[in-house]
Amino acid sequence: MPPKVLQDNLDVDLVVKYKVPGKDKNAAIQQFQGLIRRFAQLNLEIEVRAGDDSSLFIFIKAKNDEAFADVIYRSRIRDWLHGVRQIQPIKETVGTLIEAPLTEAERLRIIYEMLTAQHMDGGAGITPKYGDWKNVEAIFPLHNHERNKKWLAEWSKKSFLTPDDLDELRNAMGEKVGYYYAFLQSYLQFLMFPAAFGFSVKVLLGNFSPVYMIGIGMWSVIFLEYWKRQEKELSVRWGVKNVGTLESKRREFRPEHVQKDPITGEDMAIFPAKKRLQRQLLQIPLAIGCAIALGLVICTCYAIEVFISEVYSGPLKSVLVFSPTILLVTAVPTVSSFLNKYAEQLTQFENYETQGAHDQAMISKVFIINFITSYLAMSLTSFVYVPFASILVPYLDIFSLTVKPFAEDEKQTRAPTSAQFSINPQRLPNQMFYFAVTAQLISLATETIVPILQRKGEDKIASMKSSASKRNGGAHPSVASSDHAEETGFLTRVREEASLPDYDVTADLREMVIQFGYLVLFSVVWPLTPVSYFINNWFELRSDTFKLTTQSRRPIPDRADSIGPWLNCIEFLAWLGSITSAALAYMFSDGGLGPDGRPSKIKLGFLLLSVFFSEHTFLIFRNVVRHVISKLDSDNMRKERSERFMVRRKFLQDAGLGDVVKPLTSPTDSALKAMDTGSSGLDRRSLEEDARNDSLRDSNSTTRFWNRQRGWQETESVGLRLIDMMENEGERKTK
Repeated sequence: MPPKVLQDNLDVDLVVKYKVPGKDKNAAIQQFQGLIRRFAQLNLEIEVRAGDDSSLFIFIKAKNDEAFADVIYRSRIRDWLHGVRQIQPIKETVGTLIEAPLTEAERLRIIYEMLTAQHMDGGAGITPKYGDWKNVEAIFPLHNHERNKKWLAEWSKKSFLTPDDLDELRNAMGEKVGYYYAFLQSYLQFLMFPAAFGFSVKVLLGNFSPVYMIGIGMWSVIFLEYWKRQEKELSVRWGVKNVGTLESKRREFRPEHVQKDPITGEDMAIFPAKKRLQRQLLQIPLAIGCAIALGLVICTCYAIEVFISEVYSGPLKSVLVFSPTILLVTAVPTVSSFLNKYAEQLTQFENYETQGAHDQAMISKVFIINFITSYLAMSLTSFVYVPFASILVPYLDIFSLTVKPFAEDEKQTRAPTSAQFSINPQRLPNQMFYFAVTAQLISLATETIVPILQRKGEDKIASMKSSASKRNGGAHPSVASSDHAEETGFLTRVREEASLPDYDVTADLREMVIQFGYLVLFSVVWPLTPVSYFINNWFELRSDTFKLTTQSRRPIPDRADSIGPWLNCIEFLAWLGSITSAALAYMFSDGGLGPDGRPSKIKLGFLLLSVFFSEHTFLIFRNVVRHVISKLDSDNMRKERSERFMVRRKFLQDAGLGDVVKPLTSPTDSALKAMDTGSSGLDRRSLEEDARNDSLRDSNSTTRFWNRQRGWQETESVGLRLIDMMENEGERKTK
């Protein structure tokens, strides 16, 4: 069992890593003094320790006093005003925390907002690596290693995570990470059906089955609509509904002018929507540039690979066939990186006010880039190479230069004529096997094994450099030598966590969305695709937990009420899958072999009819499923309705109108009781008096009708008398 000090965070909430530049130390000192004073103004407890050779650690802890309780209360009041919380928080400190206990994620998020919020919002206004705070490298919380080990041990033995597991993860890491795990969990559970169905179809019907195409299309609709409902359920369960509307302004936002809000009277920073729209139009040349740049690289590598595998017959063919893949792996990331940087600059230029709007715009651009890099190769094989190979292959002679140094004569690089060419029927299933199995294994190893090896290599190099310096007598005392003996283990662990990369939940979501795209777009080619994805995602959930808890810094808990723009990407892929799957099922329905490379074998009219019918069936089925799911009720939905009612009733009670919320079927019965205690009060004298009063005032038929009977007692008496007369009449007729 490790010493307790290695597991204990010493009540540290956040760690600020402050880089001390070697050139301008005076400016660094002034900035450091400014940091400390701003933290002190926020009533935070602070401690400073040595980081590495050129950085300091500033440890921050919020005092559990009335001032911090007031910050919590104001944060929750802000949520209530914007509709995130339905019930108004209680002002009293104890009452506030008893009504809704403070989770670890909420505590860390509030303290982080205290550091990064602008002065007008009551924060310190610190933005790491930006402007005056460029020396602030990072702000991060520390991992809870005991809890992390518990997760790794327990989750590795479970088939699926429970709702309590997701709640525990959300309470520690925030809703944004919680939503990713909830999506991965739901996706994994739903994959059980296509995995079993795909295996059965593969055994009984083979590849390119229209039955499988229909089944996977229906599955995608049900899963998508279920997840939309699940997002709403989680937003109510976790208390973050509508939190997307509550975001602080980005420090990088540059307004054109400031004006008063006519409703609230607050100052509003304004950037004209028309001007932003004009800047957003630059996305069109970005999309065209992505298609040209990435398309050119992928198409060239693809054509070279087809030439070597289908045309070239010389020596080293089995080795040369991998050269386009190596070229592709080298060139595509380089081009993608350049396009991603351009997309980031364009998003910055669009000047979004909040981080959520900025991220949404950025994700839409990243999705275009990933869509091209991920699906273009399969699309070329499915809709270009297979139907038109006999026309295209003879023109591949231009790539003979790539193998000319290895060819023995020209015959080995001469493309066959259209009559001589015969297509490889297994090319498309083999390519799908690569994306469904091989690529997933490579990605899993890249996420888990490569970072471990990289860190071990870096530690080994650092150890070798330190040993060499000691032998040469030029070694400097290590930073840890100045640590207090009681804090040595703790500070060593903090230095290790500070050296880790940030955890990017967006990258994990992107990976799942791309995988979902392969499933709905091309899995009809190889029905065992969902089986592979189910197995992969079971390990993916565990590997992501390992990466989150040991290979990355603990993320700042961010709130979210959905998976964000990725939901729109999934909807688009599901719709597009209804088109591509129908086209593939039609073209390859003849024994699974498909076209033989000659376009005359494909009837364009039947192809378009298949696509049209499939797409419209998809849209109709989606509307039906959406309608059915909207009618389902749940405990969370009932809880939300109850909370909304309680809020409005409390408002009326505070306004002195509490009586109006009493049920209409239960009016006050004081008059009934008062009249029940006495006699009916009906006698000849009172009736004659009423008659005389009626004769004294003007009346009409309506007034006289409603004045025949005075009060409920007289109405009751008249009714009983009429009933008695009916019984007497019945007895008379019987006699």
